[in-house]
Amino acid sequence: MRVAIVINKSWNIFNFRLSLVKALLAAGHEVVAIAPEDAYSARLVAEGCRFVPLPMESKGTNPLKDLLLVRKFLKAYKTVKPDVILQYTIKPNIYGSVAAKLAGIPTINNVSGLGTVFIVQNLVSKIAMALYRFSFQFPAKVFFQNSDDKELFLERKLVRESITEVIPGSGINTQRYLPAPTFKRQEPFVFLMVSRALYEKGLVEYVEASKILKAKYPQIRIQLLGAIDEEGNIGIKRVLVEQWAKEGWLEYLGTSDDVASVVHGADCVVLPSYREGTPRTLLEASAMAKPIVATNVPGCKETVIDGYNGYLCDVKSGADLAAKMEQVYHLSDAALQTMGQNSRRLAEEKFDEKFVIDRYFRAIEGATGKVARHIN
Repeated sequence: MRVAIVINKSWNIFNFRLSLVKALLAAGHEVVAIAPEDAYSARLVAEGCRFVPLPMESKGTNPLKDLLLVRKFLKAYKTVKPDVILQYTIKPNIYGSVAAKLAGIPTINNVSGLGTVFIVQNLVSKIAMALYRFSFQFPAKVFFQNSDDKELFLERKLVRESITEVIPGSGINTQRYLPAPTFKRQEPFVFLMVSRALYEKGLVEYVEASKILKAKYPQIRIQLLGAIDEEGNIGIKRVLVEQWAKEGWLEYLGTSDDVASVVHGADCVVLPSYREGTPRTLLEASAMAKPIVATNVPGCKETVIDGYNGYLCDVKSGADLAAKMEQVYHLSDAALQTMGQNSRRLAEEKFDEKFVIDRYFRAIEGATGKVARHIN
């Protein structure tokens, strides 16, 4: 079969869907990546994909302008002629679904997170929901990454329950992301947040927590790894991130293609996000046996059993975030190690990518009526 994978960034396919790509290729299928061209497009080709560029703004919120994307998707889908299309992120999910219906090709969609349009209620969010309601008539399957997102779509009558299913995010390769051979508590203690510099990721609250903690424990290291994203009004300006770093509240590490090595150097991974699908960064941290502090919101709360492998904090509360980070800081070496081992156990039992890949192969078979099983 020819399988198209459509996302708003080639980077996204390479970093989050590469295991699925490899499984499809190993099963003898042709994989076509359809996305805007970036530095990772050639790397997808090197892995065995065919690549078809399709420019789109990942953050644009002009529905009239975005409607023109239907024509772009339709042209790509008619050119590629896939047997099935796997779509991720809001624009492929909405406009790609309409184009695929016009082209007569079955789709499997993945709601990997609700994003700003569901966090902020305004005219744009109302239009987005109307577009979801229309376009989600067409997919053969819609995967959600947590039960809360699925229930929200069902409550607002955006999708039929019969085509929905919950999967554990993108899953995590527990053979690639491994704990360090020996446990070591960092001196001084290191908290790490892996995220783009966005307001909705809770970075402001992370800095607030840093100020509280550093007043008591000035030696603690508070780190941020991730890109600065100044698009629209959801990204935090570089000048502000640099100001926080200059004032000593934050160590800004920039970006890295080797996130695992940075995570290995941390004692605890933190994500104070306002809402997620299932955050990949926390799955990676779990697989590498790191305790986690995250907000008690959809997506994040699925990755943390409070008191078992980390702590849940109140959303948009720098004070409560600081309190939970302080609890981790005061754990004994043995308790800190146990909490990390519990994270690893959750990754193996709940979030291993083999569960996600298997569900995709079953969905492809259901959508196409063809055998798609991957080779173990």
